[in-house]
Amino acid sequence: MSALLDSLAAAFSGDDPARRAALDEALRDGLPPPRAEAWKYTSLRALERRSFAPAAAQAPVALDAAAAAAIAAIPAPRMVFVNGRFDAERSDLSALPATATLRSLPAVLADPDARAANFMQRRHARPDEVFARLNAALAADGFVLRLAENARLAAPLHVVFAGAPAGADQAWHLRHFVELRRGAEAAIVEHHVALGDHAHLGNALLHVHLAAGAQLQHVRVQAEAARATLVARTDAVLARGAQYHRLDLELGAALSRHELNVRLEGEGAMLLANGVQLADGRRHVDTRLGIEHIARDAACDLAWRGIAAGRARAVFHGGITIRPGADGSDARLSNKNLLLSDQAEVDSQPVLEIHADEVKAAHGATVGQLDPTAMFYLRSRGLPEAEARRLLTAAFCHEALAPFDPALRTPAAAALDRALATLESAA
Repeated sequence: MSALLDSLAAAFSGDDPARRAALDEALRDGLPPPRAEAWKYTSLRALERRSFAPAAAQAPVALDAAAAAAIAAIPAPRMVFVNGRFDAERSDLSALPATATLRSLPAVLADPDARAANFMQRRHARPDEVFARLNAALAADGFVLRLAENARLAAPLHVVFAGAPAGADQAWHLRHFVELRRGAEAAIVEHHVALGDHAHLGNALLHVHLAAGAQLQHVRVQAEAARATLVARTDAVLARGAQYHRLDLELGAALSRHELNVRLEGEGAMLLANGVQLADGRRHVDTRLGIEHIARDAACDLAWRGIAAGRARAVFHGGITIRPGADGSDARLSNKNLLLSDQAEVDSQPVLEIHADEVKAAHGATVGQLDPTAMFYLRSRGLPEAEARRLLTAAFCHEALAPFDPALRTPAAAALDRALATLESAA
């Protein structure tokens, strides 16, 4: 067994048979080998040799004034996790309406009504789902948001996941659940931020359940520390007429992987899922989409942009499956990528499977360099080469942000521009 799995298994405690079974399955099958299709472009060799201490569960992590001020500047309602643990002191939930219930995972697990934590019972059958299995066994914290029928959050909920320096490299496992009942509406902004240099491992799994007519806008900005490792997964289910609008910005961490799995189970359900992958230095960024059209007249629109510079690698898999009976489906996928150096690499896999009639579907991927004609035009107008490159790369990335509400798009755009400025300064 690898040093990674040894160290993570040592953190297991309790006598829950379901958790024990999930851990045993993870240890039995081990980490995905290089030949595993879902991991063929993302090597785990370096990670499997590392050991991590479990995230401390005692007093809140001490932060310097600048780090504390950065968290305080994020608008309320705000729920904060530092090094994988809920930080009530730095959270502010006073603006939540009575129709919304927001609790930490330990509070939900302590609920005498076992149905409150039903989402924890999901099993993961495939051997390559090792991180989901580890999460099922070891998740110690997270957030659970439930909105009543026709409830509405007047302001976006900000959920902050902060990594801070500690005495040793730590690992944490977070489990989240978002449930919007019929006709409910909400917006969530996830902030993954670094409060100093660290090399921790974060493993997060989010379940999203949207009932008929529910609408969720979800922005995720991943800007973790340059040496951090982050493995994330989202499993979403949409009922009749539900809408899930999602934006992912992958801007940080040494190794990051996000799986977005969405089942369009209700007639007329709609998914808009855009994103940007920014890989520079020696970073490795991996995004894997798995979208299933189950019901009639469902739609998905996926627009992803990637930039690879330095000696970095960007990996993208966009899978759309239209199941039998999902007639009238409308599926679109676009993955465009820029290579800004000779040593960078982009691997893009658009996959479309159609098993129904009368559908509209299109998918495509491109990998190229900045348009020399556009560069010449800007240079001929007196712009320095660095400024011309910055304008073109920014326009290329911001295209993915265009469909989103300005209140959500503005902070995401600011984070993207900061990351692009760093990319340019390192070029």
